[in-house]
Amino acid sequence: MRIALRVIGIGPGDPRQITLQAVEAMADVDVFIVLDKGADKDSLAALRTAILDRHAAPGHRVVVIADPPRDRRPVDYDAEVRRWHAARAALIADAVVAEVPDGGVVAFLVWGDPALYDSTLRIVDDLKQRPEFELDVEVIPGVTSASALTAAHRILANRIGEPIHITTGRRLPDTPAGADGNQIVMLDADLTFRHTAHPDDEIWWGAYLGTPDEILVSGRVGDVGDRIAAVRSEARARLGWIMDIYLIRKTR
Repeated sequence: MRIALRVIGIGPGDPRQITLQAVEAMADVDVFIVLDKGADKDSLAALRTAILDRHAAPGHRVVVIADPPRDRRPVDYDAEVRRWHAARAALIADAVVAEVPDGGVVAFLVWGDPALYDSTLRIVDDLKQRPEFELDVEVIPGVTSASALTAAHRILANRIGEPIHITTGRRLPDTPAGADGNQIVMLDADLTFRHTAHPDDEIWWGAYLGTPDEILVSGRVGDVGDRIAAVRSEARARLGWIMDIYLIRKTR
């Protein structure tokens, strides 16, 4: 079956940060496929629904798939993530066959930008290898949480001439010397900077960027590290989920 497949970046949460290109891409989609991450993220689901109600074509359908379970602390991280992605791809392939007409348009909405720490494009690569599909793939970039963070704090991401290193909390301790001057850190449930940063390093932290629940904290690590941990814990308990990111800048 021949399918037009769109991967549409919709930014970190503020509907005003959805690009005109993304709006145009949503306008004639037949089916949007959504991975359901559970009741804890109902507020995210409500925001996505509001986006579709505003920009998608009348008569569009939303197909919701339960996200397969994942071991969050596996012995072999890479193997577990590959297994999880394969399970997602299999469920999505079945949904496309069952729900999307031949010659139709199917889309995935991706928070932030599809290229930055998101699995959707890997799943699309899996679908492209399946003989039952002839896919015409289009990727629409989105505003990243990194750019939303620096804008919210009204700062530059780096000092003059210095590199920017984007990593995850899991890999933060592995940052090589020379790349640790300006680090943007994502997916860090453990707030690893508390073990790797000097107390005089500067940090700019943000959660729920672009949403009514947005929280911002900044300052010296030694002054605000514990406050970030407390605020993060309280917010996650109150809302049931959290998406956060931070920039940490090494002192000279």
